[in-house]
Amino acid sequence: MDAGECMIIQFGIEIENPDEYLLRVREIGERFDVVIILFNAEMMAGIPHVHSALQHAFRAFESGTAISNSPAMEALLYASGSRQCQVGVRFGMHSGKNHVYLCICPGNEDVRRELLKDGVVLGGDWDVISPEKMENLMDLFGITPAELEVAGKSRITDLVLERVALLEVCR
Repeated sequence: MDAGECMIIQFGIEIENPDEYLLRVREIGERFDVVIILFNAEMMAGIPHVHSALQHAFRAFESGTAISNSPAMEALLYASGSRQCQVGVRFGMHSGKNHVYLCICPGNEDVRRELLKDGVVLGGDWDVISPEKMENLMDLFGITPAELEVAGKSRITDLVLERVALLEVCR
């Protein structure tokens, strides 16, 4: 599968029980033969980060080099730039109010309608990175102030994508 086949929606949802909701998501995915992934938007460097994590995860499954047992977990691992599942899981949804990139791969309108019963489509430009989010991304991905100064603050997404790609090399 290619990340370009995925439907990506900026989605808001209140989740009381994450494990219960994940079971619902998995059941819907199995019923419609799609992969559904929810990325915590607060930890993502925009749509390019989402596309990169998806692309690397699908490539790992196709080549037999995946380190997890599901494409969704593999995508979360790539999103986090880590081989550790406990780190990858933090890049997914959590209990309480969530702003997530809802990814349906391949895109499917019936699945979208089913999942939209649980939440709402959110507007806004989530690719804009505030100073607070930049600090959070620097911390999450080990980007030093010196590295950011050399690359330029406008390149924070590129530095995050570099960390995502490095996971493939460091397997």
